[in-house]
Amino acid sequence: MGTPENIIVGSHVWIEDPEVAWIDGQVLKINGKDAEIETSDGKKAVANLSKIFPKDMEALPDGVDDMTKLSYLHEPGVLQNLKARYELNKIYTYTGNVLIAINPFQKLPHIYGAQMMQQYKGVPLGELSPHVFAIAGVAYRAMVNEGKNNSILVSGESGAGKTETTKLLMQFLAFLGGRAVTEGRTVEQQVLESNPVLEAFGNAKTVRNNNSSRFGKFVEIQFDKSGRISGAAIRTYLLERSRVCQVNDPERNYHCFYLLCAAPQEEIEKYKLGNPKLFHYLNQSQCYELADVNDAHEYLATCRAMGIVGISQKDQVFLSQARI
Repeated sequence: MGTPENIIVGSHVWIEDPEVAWIDGQVLKINGKDAEIETSDGKKAVANLSKIFPKDMEALPDGVDDMTKLSYLHEPGVLQNLKARYELNKIYTYTGNVLIAINPFQKLPHIYGAQMMQQYKGVPLGELSPHVFAIAGVAYRAMVNEGKNNSILVSGESGAGKTETTKLLMQFLAFLGGRAVTEGRTVEQQVLESNPVLEAFGNAKTVRNNNSSRFGKFVEIQFDKSGRISGAAIRTYLLERSRVCQVNDPERNYHCFYLLCAAPQEEIEKYKLGNPKLFHYLNQSQCYELADVNDAHEYLATCRAMGIVGISQKDQVFLSQARI
């Protein structure tokens, strides 16, 4: 943080701004504990020296991939670095062995394909650009080499992208863990296909994003001594059941209700389903569809996923009836 000793007239600094959080400027005058600053947008402001942060004038325009390399590891310096990288579609940045991910609010399939997984397999942290696969790889290798349990914590505010990040971690761990067959289905398949089921029954559209988890999730993937996946368990907690009864506009209820309403015609007739607008639990909000999402397709995909994870056709019918 800035101090009277290292901030002088002419210093380039960061000060708080009510609109953009932090704005850069140059010190014009210092009067006791206050400084008069001309900001980059041509305005003048007065700020207390204790709330002024020095700006690194030698910072790279496209930022650094590890923020421990920053000259000033303060809030405006960190945010400016993340902003610079985000504008270049670089959504991942390290701070030591911690990965910061910023939700791009768009699909970036080119950075998650099979080629990318192969590229990050066995690579030490920091050798390649920051990536969620690198974090998963480090955790996996530490587990195999040390023979001890390991954990990856995914945290962030609502809409930050925790659900998608968890799916990518599971995808890469399944890639590293190989294929062990259980009852004609690979454990890898079962691990990956658990996501569509959990999302259908536990995710909803919120103001922040279209696929927000309304519950907590602890995913445990078990590996044998050779590092292959041998089993998995997923524990859920704190499901927001109140969302079923009351939905705010423009949000949606849980995905499963809309998937049922988009089921094949024979099932709609069998279960006496119809347009979501006909049901009180759904028509409290005027949002019924999601952009770029086909509920009819998602219904079939979820039924397929339920079969892969071991939910019988009889149990699927029971679940459908229980949701109506």
